[in-house]
Amino acid sequence: MRFSLLAAALLAASAAHAEGERAGDFDYYVLSLSWSPSWCATEGAGRGASQCDPFRDANFVLHGLWPQNERGYPSYCRTTERDPTRRQSEAMEDVMGSDGAAWYQWKKHGRCSGLSAADYYASARMAYASIAIPDVFKRLNRDVKLPAAVVEQAFLEANPGMTREEITITCADGRIQEARICLTKEMKLRKCGADVIRDCTMKDALMERVR
Repeated sequence: MRFSLLAAALLAASAAHAEGERAGDFDYYVLSLSWSPSWCATEGAGRGASQCDPFRDANFVLHGLWPQNERGYPSYCRTTERDPTRRQSEAMEDVMGSDGAAWYQWKKHGRCSGLSAADYYASARMAYASIAIPDVFKRLNRDVKLPAAVVEQAFLEANPGMTREEITITCADGRIQEARICLTKEMKLRKCGADVIRDCTMKDALMERVR
């Protein structure tokens, strides 16, 4: 009995993190918005990423639009759709930071959407535009430490109708990392699955200023 329960748990875990699934087979989307100063401080600046140039004034940028299941998510799916052209990926640089970031998101997540590359990029751009970035974060001119819950509350106030069950704030390395918003396939707000709602509980998460 104990063995069968363990085997079932292992099978369930592997299914939740499998790769190469059939495109279009998912339940909803997670729109991931990355706090650019955090990414630049931990990774991007060391790579010489153009997103981190001071003149960009990047705040919350589009990390990705991720097909998601109620439990787990698909990745690197099988699709008959063609990969995006370089020009299509370059056209996403204004919201995603770089053409390389756009290409990677297509490769890992976009192929799972069942959409063409053009439609996936258009959907990601539309989803990003549908969420209001709180003004305070657009002009953050000094480093601050604050509870992650304050960041979530700012998004709720900037987006009337959004509830706490539809957004989660993540942290990494003591910093605010991302705002993740859950959307239906029709790009309407919806409740996040239990494995997505993992709010950061830090009381003093660092948000570095917009350079």
